[in-house]
Amino acid sequence: MATADKEAVNFPIETNFQESSEQCCTRFQVELEFVQCLANPHYLTFLAQRGYLKEQTFINYLKYLLYWKKPEYAKFLKYPQCLHFLELLQYEHFRRELVNPPCAKFIDEQQILHWQYYSRKRMRVAPPRSQTPSQSDAQLR
Repeated sequence: MATADKEAVNFPIETNFQESSEQCCTRFQVELEFVQCLANPHYLTFLAQRGYLKEQTFINYLKYLLYWKKPEYAKFLKYPQCLHFLELLQYEHFRRELVNPPCAKFIDEQQILHWQYYSRKRMRVAPPRSQTPSQSDAQLR
């Protein structure tokens, strides 16, 4: 995975002040960490219960963060499911429902089921890592 230090990162929105290279890197890292926190349904409930998801400035910030869906930014994400939650947070109905802990629990359970299914399916499709490509080709014949 590439790091922010090795690649130039251009932010999608112009600011009224000049950021130093260090400030730009720090902002990139902070926004990256925050966006990835959105993959945790219990954190989303925490934000909803404390009223952050009702504040227009916070909603605007979530809208601004949609630039993470672009491939040049998404490649830095370790938890890409955060993008799905970022998209859902654009909808008022979803933000309202997150106040209820059972909603977060349901989302959490669905996420776990997805990971379990995905890893089982992936194990069936992908050859074991100890084999070289020529060995796995020979087994298929």
